[in-house]
Amino acid sequence: PIEVNEGELALDALGGVPTGGHFFGEAHTLERYSTAFYQPMLSNWQNYEAWQEAGGRDATERATVLWKKALDEYVQPAMDEGIREELQAYVAKRKEEIGGGEP
Repeated sequence: PIEVNEGELALDALGGVPTGGHFFGEAHTLERYSTAFYQPMLSNWQNYEAWQEAGGRDATERATVLWKKALDEYVQPAMDEGIREELQAYVAKRKEEIGGGEP
């Protein structure tokens, strides 16, 4: 979720930077700089040469590595056996109702 409040809107910082200036010297920016930027899992922001040197994997290849890693590292959460049985019964019932089709 995104917080919208006076601190996050940074109106004081906006007013404190002159036209043509930058925000990197503002306390507000420095306080948030290391956590404010989105780091994508699949897209690669390297230049072409660096991308090639790193193996030149496209997004499909990187996605494959990620889903395989997620499956390898998956740990099934603990669940009460009664709840597990109820869920399995529900899934079996729905599969029977649906047959070979989609829900």
